Amino acid sequence: MIKITFSEKVTAQEAEEWVKKTYALLEDMPPGFRLLADLSGLQSMDLACAPFIAKVMDRCNDRGIKKVIRVIPDKRKDIGLSIMSVFHYDRHVRIVTCDTLAEAEEAMGLDAPGGMAVDVAEDSGPK
Repeated sequence: MIKITFSEKVTAQEAEEWVKKTYALLEDMPPGFRLLADLSGLQSMDLACAPFIAKVMDRCNDRGIKKVIRVIPDKRKDIGLSIMSVFHYDRHVRIVTCDTLAEAEEAMGLDAPGGMAVDVAEDSGPK
């Protein structure tokens, strides 16, 4: 499983760095992996981040992602992920959107061992 956390204001520069780190994590992911995207702390994201998100979606798809769980408490902050998913994920990829991290963990079925994380936040940059 890969967990991605977007928080505060995310810039295109941060998103570009995030892509590099996420690509590295994806190299170790076996087909059928899951991704948890936590947007609960996101205040805003530059429009210029969209191509970077699309690249990661495409790479996840190429690596055989099985399930995407998103935590988006405020549906107005979906930032276009639902629409982008139609174009960047195969039909077999299951997409679930939750209001809380607790709901997401339940939907994710976090019984599988291990996991990797990438955080993206203003001031600290991608981690």
